[in-house]
Amino acid sequence: MSTSSPELYIGLMSGTSMDGIDAALVDFSTTQPKLISTYAHPWPKAIQQALIKARNLPDSELSSLQELDIQTAEIFADASLKLLKKTSYETLDITAIGNHGQTIRHRPDIEKPFSLQIGDAKTLAVATGIDVISDFRTADIKAGGQGAPLVPAFHQAVFSNEKANRVIVNIGGIANITVLPKDKSQSIIGFDCGPGNTLMDAWITLHKQQAYDAEGNFAASGKTNAKFLAHMLMDDYFQLVPPKSTGFEYFNLNWLNTYNIDEIDHADVQSTLNNLTATSIIRAINQYAESTDEIYICGGGVHNKILMQRLQAITKCSITTTEVLGIHPDWVEAMAFAWLAYQNIHQQTGNLPAVTGARKPAILGNLTHAA
Repeated sequence: MSTSSPELYIGLMSGTSMDGIDAALVDFSTTQPKLISTYAHPWPKAIQQALIKARNLPDSELSSLQELDIQTAEIFADASLKLLKKTSYETLDITAIGNHGQTIRHRPDIEKPFSLQIGDAKTLAVATGIDVISDFRTADIKAGGQGAPLVPAFHQAVFSNEKANRVIVNIGGIANITVLPKDKSQSIIGFDCGPGNTLMDAWITLHKQQAYDAEGNFAASGKTNAKFLAHMLMDDYFQLVPPKSTGFEYFNLNWLNTYNIDEIDHADVQSTLNNLTATSIIRAINQYAESTDEIYICGGGVHNKILMQRLQAITKCSITTTEVLGIHPDWVEAMAFAWLAYQNIHQQTGNLPAVTGARKPAILGNLTHAA
């Protein structure tokens, strides 16, 4: 990665929470990727509601989403162009957009596995005048992998350290960990360890009509129900051996309602869900990375003060955010998809088979030209 002029890519990421689109402009002309500019683009309410509704469609009806696919791409294009307006760069300066898309279905464990992210690549390419790399998960799935998590490869590229055993924890809707041993002969480990914000968000939306629990204040107003927490931690997913990945298809209000929570105070449920996220993360680290020296957090979960406090309370490792390592925690995932686009353009692999379970490394994503 060394050229005399900038090599610019845009990364777009919208996660399980659908709280907005993260757009990052990244320069890959130097050894360490440089974050040039960022922009957080809100979802229009109508499109957001349509995306949430689309999650409930049967697999057989997913082909009916063409209009939403195009509408979603138009919002991604708006985010990309508004990002560029914050800089001195023009569309011709950008090599490609790495667009994760909006996940509607992730089914890696069925007979014919697939993962569907919408946001039509041609619409996005034409609207911006920039080539687009999209559909990052399919190549890994075709190689026998889960198609997730994909971000650990980026974590390895930018956060590995030969003096410390590090774990990077991304807390989005789902929480995942990346284990980065200081001994380079050891394999990178990474997997979805369970719910991140998704259950907490769903519960507070249901009972408080709030999109998320700001700083964990609702959780802090309640008391964790130890029996309820222990029961949830017995769920089969937590017992699965990696590689493994999950999503809102599994951890949702229907899952939560399988537990006897009618008698539990709403704030106590919120507190218990907060502790479920913290406990499942630290248990995963203790089980698969017992020699960890440092834990760094990224994703929306860093803004949940109570969650961060509870994570630190149940581990002896120091916990801080990836900002200490030079990348703000809000922008790691968007940067990762800019990096995956860079990898695709340079015909370099982007998955870690030890993480996803794929039979071999693969070049991820499909290139769609703007013209």
